[in-house]
Amino acid sequence: MTTPKNINSPHLIDIKSMSKSNIEYLFETTDTLKNTPIKESLKWHQGRSAMALFFENSTRTLTSFQLACQRLGVDCTALNIAHSSTQKGESYKDTIETLNAMQTDLFIVRHPKNHIQQQMVDWNLVNCYDKTTSIINAGDGNNQHPTQGLLDLYTIKQHIKDFSQIKVAIIGDVKHSRVANSLLDGLRIMGTSNIELYGPDSFIPEPAQSLKAKSMQAALTDCDVVIMLRIQKERLDADIKIDFTDWHQHYGLNNDNLKFAKREAIVMHPGPMNRGVEISSEVADGAQSTILEQVKNGVLIRQALIHRLLS
Repeated sequence: MTTPKNINSPHLIDIKSMSKSNIEYLFETTDTLKNTPIKESLKWHQGRSAMALFFENSTRTLTSFQLACQRLGVDCTALNIAHSSTQKGESYKDTIETLNAMQTDLFIVRHPKNHIQQQMVDWNLVNCYDKTTSIINAGDGNNQHPTQGLLDLYTIKQHIKDFSQIKVAIIGDVKHSRVANSLLDGLRIMGTSNIELYGPDSFIPEPAQSLKAKSMQAALTDCDVVIMLRIQKERLDADIKIDFTDWHQHYGLNNDNLKFAKREAIVMHPGPMNRGVEISSEVADGAQSTILEQVKNGVLIRQALIHRLLS
């Protein structure tokens, strides 16, 4: 078992809380886990427990956290929110404190409300070892999704070694995407300054309007990394109507416009994908796609993070 270096906090709530060296140390642990047999890592945290509390639907994030826990020997329980006591009127705080009293070491929380995980940190939860119960933000509203940002950075690192020398294009619904927020923060921490955003004006956040490219072609030209985002339909106002065919024509990635990027450019997507809307199948399944690589790296990054926090 490796002795991990501290990431300065028993929690991960916001990627901005991490320094470049913190992220690089986490990548080192991820590299170690990639080469460690699961039968070995299973011994690292036997007897520890985690609770996955997902108040929003999830496939990739929830499953990868569960696998990450299992491969470290951590007993992970995914609470069925629809059948929890919150449906009987119990407060969120009372529910968390009740679950923490069951000797919980780690909470992994996804919630539609911004900053709910920070509220949990402020409650100063203490586990059965008289240590602070760790909390990982698995997505809060349209605010942050730090582990997705970390796995995306790790995926980029597998292909491009110097973050300061690359051009990154983030295309689609940037305004409502917590993935985009975390990734933008992470890229800046790692030293990337050449970032361009593209989408409808109303889908680019006001503070980032200066990063908006003039056209899809301009965003993609000489790009090293292309990140496509889905339309966050669940976070749009009810009166906003989207013509998906029109969206694909103006903001979708296909083989024709991908040619403006560098020949060795990688294409990323955090999922779930809407084929024929923000990305064509020919690109999603093409040689430049790292989408399934991102999924694989998601388990490893989350495994490395949990190892750090529980050590």
